[in-house]
Amino acid sequence: MFDRIKKAFSKDAKDGFAPSSQLAGSQVSEWAGTQGFAFSAQGAGKAFSLEGKVSGRPWRMELGRPSRNFIRGEELRARAELRINEDVAVLVMNRPLKEALEKKAYSIYTDSLQTTADPNLPEELRWLSMYEEVGWDSLPRPFWERYSILTDQRDNALAFMDAGLADQLMNWPEPGPSEEVPFMLMLLRGKAYLRMEYTPADMPTLQHAATVFSSACEAAIGGLSTDLAL
Repeated sequence: MFDRIKKAFSKDAKDGFAPSSQLAGSQVSEWAGTQGFAFSAQGAGKAFSLEGKVSGRPWRMELGRPSRNFIRGEELRARAELRINEDVAVLVMNRPLKEALEKKAYSIYTDSLQTTADPNLPEELRWLSMYEEVGWDSLPRPFWERYSILTDQRDNALAFMDAGLADQLMNWPEPGPSEEVPFMLMLLRGKAYLRMEYTPADMPTLQHAATVFSSACEAAIGGLSTDLAL
């Protein structure tokens, strides 16, 4: 089940071996305008950026070349300055990606010919050793079968992952990303991040990813904000 992700870690993995999106910039720009987002095309390719605000905090979403070797084709990534507690760390990761990362980490620790100083190793490997996986009964079992939540403190994860956000993560528009498509949603250093493989590379996936990220920002601000002026 995890072969596709695991192969992406190999030395033979090449960029661009998944199809790129066929979205027209005008299509994304038109939709962004209806949402109040600023749209900017990046170069002559399909790359672009979107900018908006959630609860007065700026966020930015980009489509471009992958920054991780476990992502094929194009990467959709987002970042928001939330001004929440900078000590909070919550990472939501699809389970196939977590298991592939764990296998990679294990191979590094047991192979005397490899070194953790390898600059190509993603920081996600460090997170696996730094944070504990948590879970709770109020979210349905299918959610925990698809996603893993790692955190510094269980209470922080509970304050962040509410039923509405969990439902959005489970209900992508059809055909939607499969359970194996690399996906991460993170709260780190007072910021929110999203990183995912853009598969399927269509408008419904982009639109839902933007909704998920906005909802995640709202949940983090509502449950973990240190800004008493709100």
